[in-house]
Amino acid sequence: MLPSFLLTSSSGRALTAAAVTACLATPVLADQTLDAVKERGVLKCGTALDVPGFGYPDSNGVPGGMDVDYCKALAAAVLGDAEKVEFIPLTTTTRFPALQSGEVDVLFRQVTTTFTRDTSLGFLSGPVTVFDGQGIMVPKALGVTKATELDGATVCVTPGSNSELTIGDYFRANGMEFKPISMDNFDEMRSAFFSGRCDVFTSDRTYLGSIRSVAENPDDYVVLDETLAKSPLAPVVRQGDDQWYNIVRWTVYAPMIAEEIGITSENVDDKLSEGAPMIQRFLGKQAEFFEGIGLEDDWAYNVVKSIGNYGELYERNLGAGSAIGLDRGDNNLYFNGGLHYPPPLL
Repeated sequence: MLPSFLLTSSSGRALTAAAVTACLATPVLADQTLDAVKERGVLKCGTALDVPGFGYPDSNGVPGGMDVDYCKALAAAVLGDAEKVEFIPLTTTTRFPALQSGEVDVLFRQVTTTFTRDTSLGFLSGPVTVFDGQGIMVPKALGVTKATELDGATVCVTPGSNSELTIGDYFRANGMEFKPISMDNFDEMRSAFFSGRCDVFTSDRTYLGSIRSVAENPDDYVVLDETLAKSPLAPVVRQGDDQWYNIVRWTVYAPMIAEEIGITSENVDDKLSEGAPMIQRFLGKQAEFFEGIGLEDDWAYNVVKSIGNYGELYERNLGAGSAIGLDRGDNNLYFNGGLHYPPPLL
């Protein structure tokens, strides 16, 4: 059972829900997203473009990252082309109004699945893309080894986020005081922390790894062992469009299924001629099998061809082969001790 400080306070949830609901525009009509995307010829994907590992431009200005790749995967599934996507950069405060108003078709933007978001804000969370948890990063020079040593600290936190609420719960539960510094911009927050304006940075552990990776001297900073709260990251869509929700769900599952059955971006073409029924079904060789989802038979092939399987996706953006350098841990598939367990393709 989680300790009390892991639970977001009811007053915090109410305030968050009220604040978001108050600024939401009139929602788009349900059951029209797929048709709208096809007619438009481009997917509008709400994401962040200032978070290494999730959404960040390379030296040539081309966006890359875990969330960016999932945006591309959805475009490949729906439109047959991973490049037919418009990335709409959103902050933690603008992401939900943008989805509700129809400015974007989907959010792939480090959104934590919560009860309130699924039941009070008119959204639905898809499958978990990354199992994460809220952590704390401090400068090594601070000499801190555990979070209970942070009484009186100045804390950088993203406004309107679960992290902001949870860190307050943690300090109160431990009889400590802190001074929050909130900024809704990654670059400003990073500069504040690295310049010493904040003693502490709290957010998802992947986000902390992202911030640490762009420090002038990453070894000068350490992420403490404590995990303050669960943070399962998932895509978000509007309620009321079941077909679109299913498309997003199975687009998330497709790279996991591919890893499960041994398909990669490099061998997917060779697998087209392999006789295993599951592989042939996945790659669209069973006529009309995917008719119910409203996509072309080769949609899953297009996903894997464009971004690879889940193992490739994770290692490239967050894993040992990336600047973030995180172990897969819970983000392994179930047969390797992880939590990802895609449903059967039957």
